[in-house]
Amino acid sequence: MFPISKIVLPVDFSERARQAAAFAVPVAEHFHSEVIVLHALATQYEFGSVELGGAIVTTEFTSGHREQAEKRLAEFLLKELGNLNVRRLLVEGDPAREIVECARREQASLIVIPTHGYGVFRRLLLGSVTAKVLHDADCPVWTTAHVEKPEPRETVLRRILCAIDLGPASARSLEWSARMAADFGAQLTLVHAIVELDPRNAGYHFSPEWRKHLVDAAEAEIFALQKRAGTQAGVVIALGSAADMVCAEARKADTDLLVIGRGCETGILGRLTADAYAIIRQSPCPVVSV
Repeated sequence: MFPISKIVLPVDFSERARQAAAFAVPVAEHFHSEVIVLHALATQYEFGSVELGGAIVTTEFTSGHREQAEKRLAEFLLKELGNLNVRRLLVEGDPAREIVECARREQASLIVIPTHGYGVFRRLLLGSVTAKVLHDADCPVWTTAHVEKPEPRETVLRRILCAIDLGPASARSLEWSARMAADFGAQLTLVHAIVELDPRNAGYHFSPEWRKHLVDAAEAEIFALQKRAGTQAGVVIALGSAADMVCAEARKADTDLLVIGRGCETGILGRLTADAYAIIRQSPCPVVSV
């Protein structure tokens, strides 16, 4: 996963894509990464519309459409990416599929992509392209905060929060977070949520003794995990919904970057678990799904 040698930056020429690029820049500068600015142009066989970063992009192919896209791609983010090693690619096909295949073909270390957050209802949903990329991508995916009106933030990493569920993906998430924290001199904190309610009876809460047992067991597992990883990060353990608790801690700590695991499953469920989806939707800061 490290060093981050190549970053795939999908663009649809929207303001959301510009905001995503602002997060790719310091990472690319630090690791001297090549930035692949990718725009997917749907072919004449793919009619309808697709969504990336909140912008609806018509997919009907017309004469001159490719020439227009080439011109926009050549000019987009020229100032923002001016000092970086940049390669611009215009491809044809389904945007999500092309993004994932490009990352695999190029052996990219990271995909940086926006979510959308327009409107009361659409805040609850990720853009279809982003969701598919999160579902299928092999490498870590950096998504921007899923809010309607993003607040201006410094694109520096001072505080990194890593959410771990103590499942198979936890070691990978911790390794990625620890490396980023070390490289950027950031403070790393681990957060773990314990579901408080008995699923057989939503009105029943664990006894204090049983809660202590669960917390002690989690602390022991996290200690062992950190020992294997060679880290000594601070730890926050709380009882409650994973998404609510993790995002509340991110707000409380004014976190610059939240790192979560996507799992390693394939098939219909893919790598985007229910908790990961909810965390990305609710997070007040960018999320890297590892």
